[in-house]
Amino acid sequence: MVNDWIPILIYILVGIAFGVGTLLVAWMIAPQRTSKVKLDPYECGIEPKTDARDRYSVRYFLVAMLFLIFDVETVFLYPWAVIIDQLMWFGFIEMLVFIFILVVGYLYAWREGALEWA
Repeated sequence: MVNDWIPILIYILVGIAFGVGTLLVAWMIAPQRTSKVKLDPYECGIEPKTDARDRYSVRYFLVAMLFLIFDVETVFLYPWAVIIDQLMWFGFIEMLVFIFILVVGYLYAWREGALEWA
């Protein structure tokens, strides 16, 4: 029974050794010269105007969460589209209900002003 777990143990040890080894080799061969420019925060090549730890509006995070929610929910459309011929009318009606719920949530968020950037 123990012999069944040996390949898994070897796989885990090789993975850990590869990760640690890669980090050690990179640390040994990388130049260790720091400067003020290297320590500045990077913002798409643009000089930062404010501190990187500034506060952001809650609306920014709300829009991000709404994007994630609707993006993840639309992933459920792909498996449905693959087996639509097996689900027939029941699957079609269920997906219409699902999309209706998504649209109602989207319209509610829009009406409440959650999608306004200003």
